[in-house]
Amino acid sequence: MQSAVYILASKKGGTLYIGVTSDLVKRVYEHKNSLVNGFTKEYHVGMLVYYELHESMEEAIKKEKKLKKWNRQWKIDLIEKANPEWKDLYLSII
Repeated sequence: MQSAVYILASKKGGTLYIGVTSDLVKRVYEHKNSLVNGFTKEYHVGMLVYYELHESMEEAIKKEKKLKKWNRQWKIDLIEKANPEWKDLYLSII
């Protein structure tokens, strides 16, 4: 399976979380079901609104670090370019 950078949201325009994983389906499932202690559980962030696949974990981590430095509006623009309605993309990846 490819490595992925992903963005979760609490709702459209809500709280955002950026992560990286080698198993996107499993990781998003964990977030959705509050199996991951920390930020996403505390703030109810579980909608998969954006993801990118990468050939290596190294590439994915590099992109994750870059996205985390972006300001909020750039992140929102990235999401809305790929997913204008902020649909939960989880069902499209399982």
